[in-house]
Amino acid sequence: MKVKESKEIRLQKVITKTGAELYRIVVSPSLFYLEQNPLKPSKYGVAYRELKKAYSDFYMFWEIKNGKFTGRLLTATFLDRDDIDRFIDSIITDESYKDYEDIKEEF
Repeated sequence: MKVKESKEIRLQKVITKTGAELYRIVVSPSLFYLEQNPLKPSKYGVAYRELKKAYSDFYMFWEIKNGKFTGRLLTATFLDRDDIDRFIDSIITDESYKDYEDIKEEF
């Protein structure tokens, strides 16, 4: 692979005013991503808590730019092959993707 662009980021563990321990991904002084608080009694707090039960390595991060929520969400998960198949099947209703061959990227 050839590197086209490189950027330093920081991963931090923070404690909110309410005492929740969350991850924060700092991209620049004016841009970071804050993990959804699973303890928050809100639509996304409850959804995140349920997703974490099914996929313990699933993460949701809200984009905060210039001190304001943008409404954009970064999601990530670490899954084994069987888990990714289960995850894909849970969110895709049209299973035509199964007709394609599993081709790996060459490094």
